[in-house]
Amino acid sequence: MNRKKAREFAYQLIFSYLFNNEKDEFIEEKYNTDKELSDADIEYINFTFDIVKDNLDDIKAIIEKYAIGYQLDRIYKPDLAVLILAVAEMKYNEEVPDGVAISEAVTIIKKYSTAKSGPFVNGILASVYKELN
Repeated sequence: MNRKKAREFAYQLIFSYLFNNEKDEFIEEKYNTDKELSDADIEYINFTFDIVKDNLDDIKAIIEKYAIGYQLDRIYKPDLAVLILAVAEMKYNEEVPDGVAISEAVTIIKKYSTAKSGPFVNGILASVYKELN
């Protein structure tokens, strides 16, 4: 099982979905043929994407509540995508501990975004954590 890599593919799908409103077939082909991913990893990716697609308005409302001073359309898209991923895991996936969702989101955003994004994402997710727990 390679959950870190699977989570990164889920992040990429969510990022693409923010622009195209559909599942990116290129990314889907990449993870379906990735030899490092198990069937459980692929199931996680698809499950997570489906959660996001089915609950995006609710997830965005939660993020917007804690993104004080930021409208969602003004949040840098890589940051928004990782926030969506983490909130989806925290609220809808009981298999992922909230602390892991937050930690992994910060790790991903350090790779894909700016130096200021880590603290921004961590701060919003800490507030979401308090609400959900």
